[in-house]
Order: sequence, then C-alpha cells, then structure tokens
Amino acid sequence: MADDTAGHVRSSIDLKSAQLPVVAVVLKSTDTQVLAAELAARLQDEPGFFDNDPVLIDLGAVQDDPSPIDFPALVTELRRYHARPVAVRGGSSEQMQAAHDQGLIAAPEAARPVATPAPAPQEPAPAVVPEAAAPPPGPGAVVVDKPLRSGQQVYARGADLVVLAMVSFGAEVIADGNVHVYAPLRGRAIAGARGDTSARIFSTCLEPQLVSVAGIYRTTETELPDSVRGKPAQVRLEGEKLLIEPL
Repeated sequence: MADDTAGHVRSSIDLKSAQLPVVAVVLKSTDTQVLAAELAARLQDEPGFFDNDPVLIDLGAVQDDPSPIDFPALVTELRRYHARPVAVRGGSSEQMQAAHDQGLIAAPEAARPVATPAPAPQEPAPAVVPEAAAPPPGPGAVVVDKPLRSGQQVYARGADLVVLAMVSFGAEVIADGNVHVYAPLRGRAIAGARGDTSARIFSTCLEPQLVSVAGIYRTTETELPDSVRGKPAQVRLEGEKLLIEPL
C-alpha cells in the first residue's frame, strides 16, 4: 500500500472479472496411450495448434467409464504440444478429485454459455427472453485480437464482442450485444444471446457456418447470395426474419 498526495490509501492491485478464450479438449477414452497416439496423429501437421492456449478438459463423454484417468500423464502429454491445462468439467466425482489432485480446477457447468438454435430456421428459440425483458448490453466491449481456431469459444457477457482476427471454421463467437468481426468470419456467430433483438452481426468477410440473432439462425445449408458471401456484410432481425445485407 502507498499514500497518494491527497492522503488517501492507494491500492497496488485491482481485482476484476475477465473473459478468456479456452480450448476444450473432449476426452472419448480414458486410455492415456490411446489419447497420446491420437494427439500425435491430429497435430502432426499443426504442431503449433495450441500456441500456449489455456485448455479445459471435458470428461462428459467418459464420466461413466470406471477406468481411472492418468491425469499426470495426460497433462504432460498436452503440455508437449504447448497446451496449458487449467480446468476440468463433466467428470464423475472420482475423476474430478483425481483432476483436482493434479492441480486442475473444476469448471462449473454454469460457466458454459451456449446459445441454442431455434427448432427450425426462421423460428425463435423457445428459451429466448422477449425483447422488452432482455437486459441491454453493458458498457464497453470485449476485444479479441488473436485468431480463433476450431473448438475455441468467446462469450461477451452483457457487452459487444469485437474480434480483430479470423474466426476459423469450428470456432464460436457469442455476445449479449453485437458481434463485430473485422476479418473473415468462417465459424459460428451469435448476437443477442440473451434475447436482444436489436443486436447485429458485422463482418468484413462473411463466410459463416452459422449466424444467429436472438435465437433466429441461419446455417450454411442455405447458401449465401453472391452479394454478401465473402464480402463486408451485416446480419440483423426484421421482426422474426433474419436479414443478411451488404455493407
């Protein structure tokens, strides 16, 4: 602690919440040797895939497997590829305890914001809050200046999301407010995640897997017209119709 010239106590540290992109590694086997072999095969051509990214280990698919998971070996194997395992979720109590003993924290299920698409294109999702009750986006925006690779997700809670690099196929960007991507948008973009029907999606190169505003979505199964595909464009709602327009 130190005193400023006005005699007030000045803190040397601030504690704030933060949004951090995390790569989820979903285990489908508890056999560490099998996992190591598959990691080697998948990353043979992309040895820098993780690029020191924080990693969350998802155990949902193996939580009923009675075989123990060798977490020290798994963590060591991931670190070989410059991944940084920090958390685990979805496992049985025994699996979660073993992960905790290895220094991994438990990621609560509530920390996994997921925007569920509507049952059919051009239909609002049942869980979407009506516009009048939707909380407005908070001040400021979450800014991401690093490319997002397949499997990565960023969620701007109560704010806009601004991405200054490419959103790759398989990546997901979500915001309670607007989504701005000043680069190719090839993954999934979800604006108005809590029901804000005035939210929009902007991109300088629109090539998405999926775009969604307040639960109304469109996938690449419906091909984009030439006027917007791969070009600067915006996505917005007009009533319950999703409009994709050139900028």
